[in-house]
Amino acid sequence: MDLNITDEQRLLVETMRRFVREEILPLEEKLDPDAFELEPADYERLVEKTKSMGFFGLDIPEEFGGPGVDIVTRALLAMEMSQHRAGLYTPCYEVFGAVGLAQLYEANEDQKERFLYPTLRGEKRTFFGLTEPSGGSDPARAIRTRAVKDGNEWVINGSKIFISGADRADYGLVFARTDPSKGRGGVTCFIVERDMPGFHVRRVVHTLRSSDYGTELQFEDLRVPEANVLGEVNGGFAIANDRLMRQRIPYAAYCLGPAIKSQEMSIEYSKIRETFGAPLATRQSIQNMIIDNEIDIRTSRWLVLAAADKAHRGESYRLDVAMAKLLASEAASRVVDRAMQIHGGYGVTKDLPLERWYREMRIRRIGEGPSEVQRLVIARDLIGGSFH
Repeated sequence: MDLNITDEQRLLVETMRRFVREEILPLEEKLDPDAFELEPADYERLVEKTKSMGFFGLDIPEEFGGPGVDIVTRALLAMEMSQHRAGLYTPCYEVFGAVGLAQLYEANEDQKERFLYPTLRGEKRTFFGLTEPSGGSDPARAIRTRAVKDGNEWVINGSKIFISGADRADYGLVFARTDPSKGRGGVTCFIVERDMPGFHVRRVVHTLRSSDYGTELQFEDLRVPEANVLGEVNGGFAIANDRLMRQRIPYAAYCLGPAIKSQEMSIEYSKIRETFGAPLATRQSIQNMIIDNEIDIRTSRWLVLAAADKAHRGESYRLDVAMAKLLASEAASRVVDRAMQIHGGYGVTKDLPLERWYREMRIRRIGEGPSEVQRLVIARDLIGGSFH
């Protein structure tokens, strides 16, 4: 793997860096420290700007009207997009287009017309309904929501938890068990519209995030037409798993933006803050924290790009993305923690973005597969076999 980025990638990275510096950071100076969205006028203005830049819909494949950004370049851009206060979970406040549901690219033409294309145009909002109260680390086995065939419809009963944006969405993908005897092979993906009778948002779930993390959903005799089955019956887990694994690459890359910015802030602060007549930068303990930060950032970056490179070349990357997600989420947490320590009392104030990153970074070690599950995946690939 060539660790040097191309001239084209460098231009895109520099453009993104300039956009964050000139457009996003000045707005954040006026926003509440826990804000997760821009004022409507600012949002609309910046969406038009990203469209004119050719940056809108970064995650949309070229054949569906996207800019055709490869996964390596996407990871590099994610590291830049997240270098602002809200960047970890709302990178650039979604002015580059919402992520949408990548699984919908598997839809048939009728479903694309009704759901995918309106979503890509920004006309419909979505949710992804996989995790349940019974567990999320092994969703295929933890899924207890049931779907039973009744004529030309499926009747769904059950619940979901930590589902982002379901209270504001027009529709979403819901994974339900259609064959209890088949484990992973007995799960089906349904396109559920929010106005269907039997769909209930029970409550909004608040977490460490500065915004609402998600919702708890309840399905009570919810009837879904056969035309809303995505893919094959009992083939839902394969749809979810393939796309989720690829999405872990930018997920890991987003962790590095706040870490990189935290390191920059720490170095700058250590040079101007004095203790006992000398700058912090002269203290060996501070130097060691800055050194450890740099090691964590660089090793995480290399693992993320290595996983992206393998995915781009069509090679197996399950082991690589598990290591990238594990290290990036844990290392970035350490970097932000050390940065807070270096900044002392200022580090825990809302005057700086560090305390928000500190809170939200903690979730990254659980979201998209917790660290323990990533270690299990790594062990299976290294040692072989199927064990618990």
